[in-house]
Amino acid sequence: MEYLAVLLPSLAVGAIFYFVMRAIFNADRAEREAEAAERTARDNSPAQSPSETVADVEDGDTPR
Repeated sequence: MEYLAVLLPSLAVGAIFYFVMRAIFNADRAEREAEAAERTARDNSPAQSPSETVADVEDGDTPR
């Protein structure tokens, strides 16, 4: 029983560390997938017309 009392805190901290790191890596993976999907959608969208500039879009004008 002494061994369990000695090892339990280390095992608990190790388990918490494992779950926290797993959550961080899963969130990072999901963010990378979302960015890739956004990049793919943006690359597949129709090209802007030459008359439309970035300043027009930033001013709030809707694309034609």
